[in-house]
Order: sequence, then structure tokens, then C-alpha cells
Amino acid sequence: MNADISTPGWTTAPTGQFTIRLTATPRGARLARRLASQQLTDWGWGHDSEANGTAALLVAELAANAVRHGRVRGRDFRLTLTLYAADPALRIEVTDARPNSRPPTPGTLPQSPPDAESGRGLTLVEALSTHWGVTSGDPYTKTVWCEVLLT
Repeated sequence: MNADISTPGWTTAPTGQFTIRLTATPRGARLARRLASQQLTDWGWGHDSEANGTAALLVAELAANAVRHGRVRGRDFRLTLTLYAADPALRIEVTDARPNSRPPTPGTLPQSPPDAESGRGLTLVEALSTHWGVTSGDPYTKTVWCEVLLT
């Protein structure tokens, strides 16, 4: 999959969008997950649904990476959720302030050692999403995104 695709893979127009800026701290990453779960509930996928749990996990992984690898002191990260209800599908975007700190491209993720305590976040994103990648819309930010079916 091309890591620089910047348009959704879905063929319908979005029916809902949620965007928020959060502090690039562990607290901000936790809040991103909770807000994403609540937004999915508001859109009709309850807290106890598999789709909500998957989306919350994907948001948590991308937000944690933004905090850990994309943090610049004094700069926030942005979470954007875009719902394509006809499919139904969700695009998750997390934008951080470190465009020069890019993750590996999809399909080229290194294997983490079995005893490692971290390093599996993007492997989860790759396994749970239909597409994912990285875009750089300007010289000051990068966006890591993924798309997931909400079935």
C-alpha cells in the first residue's frame, strides 16, 4: 500500500467528522482514545461493539506514537475521525509536529523481539486496518492515518 495516499479509499462522501487538538502527553493520548470511543457511540457504534473497540485501539496506538515519537515541546497533536456511513468505514488521522520522524512504510514493519515491551503498535494498526500510511501536508507536521471497516 502506498504510504503517501492522502485521500480516503472509500467511494462515498463522509457523513460525519470529529477533530480535536490534544496535548502531546500520555494524558492527551488517553483522552484521544476516550473521545474516539464516545464519538463512535454517538455515531451508532456502542462502547461494547467490536467496531468501537477496534477504532479505540487504533486511535490509542496512533496517539501514543504521536506522543512518543512526534512530540515537540509546546505543540499539540490533532485527532481527526471521518465517518463514511454508507460503507460503513472510519478514517482515523493523527497529526503531530515531527514531519522528519516518519514510521516505516506499510508492509515493511520490522519484527519486534518476543521479549520487547514495546514496538508493536504499528503492527497492530497494519493488522486491524484495511489501509494505513503517512502524509506530510506541510513542512511542520505529518499525519499517520488508517482506515477501518465498521462492520
